[in-house]
Amino acid sequence: MESNARRLWKLLEPIHAVGYFSPEPIALLKEAGYRGYWMGYFAARSAPLGAVPAEVVHAVFYNFAFSHVSRALPDAWTYASPEAADEARRTGAVAALRRHLGPLADSDDLIRAASLVSRAALGAPPEGRALYAALRSLPVSEDPMTLLWDSATLLREHRGDGHVAALLAAGIGGRESHVFHALANGTSPSVYATSRNIHETEWDSLVSGLQSRGLVTDDGRSLTDAGRETKAEIESRTDALAATAYATLEPAEIDELIALLRPLAKAVVASGEIPGQSPMGLNLDDLDR
Repeated sequence: MESNARRLWKLLEPIHAVGYFSPEPIALLKEAGYRGYWMGYFAARSAPLGAVPAEVVHAVFYNFAFSHVSRALPDAWTYASPEAADEARRTGAVAALRRHLGPLADSDDLIRAASLVSRAALGAPPEGRALYAALRSLPVSEDPMTLLWDSATLLREHRGDGHVAALLAAGIGGRESHVFHALANGTSPSVYATSRNIHETEWDSLVSGLQSRGLVTDDGRSLTDAGRETKAEIESRTDALAATAYATLEPAEIDELIALLRPLAKAVVASGEIPGQSPMGLNLDDLDR
């Protein structure tokens, strides 16, 4: 049986992800002055950290190539401030959610979901979680839709910070983590070529490194038993670290939150704007468990 932390991640991730894939935030980031999708992405996601250099974002995000990050940062801050990036992403994401959710956007269920999820998001332990802590330092909105997206984003980055810790503990590097996940789940390498700039030569080198540690089969197409065990340990540790955020909720409230989030997540997925295969590792057909 899946943990509640994993079930909630599956439902919150599509809500958070409109900030990357829906046209409203992309357009507002361009309007703010950022040049191209990736400059907007790195500026907006790292904005809570302040106008930090590429080295900091590369370390915190963990799985991007430094060359990819450094093409956007710190140049992005010459076009618009971190505050402008955060405002553009947040405003655009909330507008996208409102469009996706239709009549659900003003429902009592959404207000209740925002109330419950914000208790978890605002009460999660920040220690060792740099990106979560930076986000948590921002003002809290009283608007339910904004509060819902903010909370989904806080919990997403709280989980992400914990996932980085789990990968580090397992000895899996940031770039290796993409190959590791792809081989475990059957994700095409082409997904990572377009979204993470991992092209064939680097992919083959990463596979070779994992093979040398007995984690990938000789044909390079799947994980070995040891690899699958390591992958399971990483995911289990990630879930356990993420679960600490939900300690403020009673078991009945967690069940209620899952039930309230499901139709919201499904409405977002039904838009078709969240890609079925991406480095997020989310199965969009698996929202009912």
